[in-house]
Amino acid sequence: MLSAALFYFFSLLTLMGAILCVTRRNPVLSGAWLIVSLLGVAGLFLLVGAEFLFVAQIILYIGGITLLFLFVIMLVNLEGIVRVRQFRRSWPLVMAVGIGLVVEIVILLLRGRLPAEATTEASAAGNTEQLADVLFSSYFVPFELASVLLLAAILGSIWMGQRRPGRQAHSGAGERVE
Repeated sequence: MLSAALFYFFSLLTLMGAILCVTRRNPVLSGAWLIVSLLGVAGLFLLVGAEFLFVAQIILYIGGITLLFLFVIMLVNLEGIVRVRQFRRSWPLVMAVGIGLVVEIVILLLRGRLPAEATTEASAAGNTEQLADVLFSSYFVPFELASVLLLAAILGSIWMGQRRPGRQAHSGAGERVE
């Protein structure tokens, strides 16, 4: 009973946060609602016993990526972006794609069979230990390649972001920044 109530609470938190995230005109408020939605997803991870994903959701997505989004939003010159001409004649195409996606989801739901009850195997090792065993045995090489790729991306972004003598930086609005 309590787990069902918590499931509905976290699901509602996730859905309402996502809806408010995409419907707010203020980008900072939109980022704040994204944090609320991600907190709901983290709660759902905790309910299904995925403690590692719960912690990763909070540390990586809420603590890292979403706060990075908010910092970028606050640093970007939004007045210059608002003055850019918007292309608004594409709504028929957007509606056609949206209707196509809804039709596809309905067809998949009508054809597919959902399992009667989800079953999970309980083992002596915890969730994090099982994940570590799989990552460091079966997926060791891809795991290390992904870490090297992320390190290269971080170093590249630092190198590209440095100011060099004789080069002037440009803001997004077209004026020069000294």
